[in-house]
Amino acid sequence: MTATRPRRTDPLTREVVELIGAVVARYHQEYEEAAARHGLTGAQARVLGLLALDPLPMRQIAQRLKCEPSNVTGIVDRLEARGLVERRPSPGDRRVKLAAATEEGARVAGSLRDSLDFAREPLNGLDREQRLALRDMLRTMVGAQ
Repeated sequence: MTATRPRRTDPLTREVVELIGAVVARYHQEYEEAAARHGLTGAQARVLGLLALDPLPMRQIAQRLKCEPSNVTGIVDRLEARGLVERRPSPGDRRVKLAAATEEGARVAGSLRDSLDFAREPLNGLDREQRLALRDMLRTMVGAQ
């Protein structure tokens, strides 16, 4: 059995990876701060953001957030207590409960999303073609997984 040697990364790829990491770190920091301004934890804000798009069963929320369903239950309980989320039966299977954003929850999720400015300003400095190219490259990277 031969040991595999680590692949060398060229300096440009290394720099791009580090820049992506910096963007992700800044996004998470701003997201946490925006969530706190709305009296939410980052996890609560992420769940609310998902549910503002579509009602989902707990298991699917957990899969998307890569966490345990029991964690999602506690988060949804707290959001429900604040009137931001409600549980309702699934139209396809009434045994399955869906979590869904209430009208107030959708409003808070929209306000939270609109308050994330850190990337908006630099992106406004790019012209439409540059933004399209960046979007397409990011789509390619995400699809490559």
